Amino acid sequence: MPHGKHIQHPKLRGEWAELRFMQCAAERGFRCNKPWGETAPYDVATDHHGLFRRVQVKCTIYQRHHSYVCTICSSHVVYRPDQLDFFAALVIPTDTWYILPIRATHSQPTVVLSPHLKKSKYGPYQEAWHLLTKPDPAYRINAQQG
Repeated sequence: MPHGKHIQHPKLRGEWAELRFMQCAAERGFRCNKPWGETAPYDVATDHHGLFRRVQVKCTIYQRHHSYVCTICSSHVVYRPDQLDFFAALVIPTDTWYILPIRATHSQPTVVLSPHLKKSKYGPYQEAWHLLTKPDPAYRINAQQG
């Protein structure tokens, strides 16, 4: 179980989540590239056999009922598809990653993630690391894929 929930400062917790994302991605065979400085709209670029995907890493510990609310905007500004390809959202208490194509979020500033419900709105994106290997950011997943 990750210990990020004990990191009180949100910025430090976010930096920890970025490191966790790069670790998990590397374990799955991705190369990770970190843009220089803090002006890029994405945190990490993954490389899978020359296919680069721009990923904004987010995390949450904020529980609402049995689900978790994750903010996926920056200072109340919603990211655009020309800025990044995916969100990688970590639900820290359950150590669950969601690999969300930006188009699947429909320009919402937050998403509600329910790791215990496989048939939830974002359930198909739970641990969907394979999406980072697709030539086009496929944001519709049929039930047979996983």
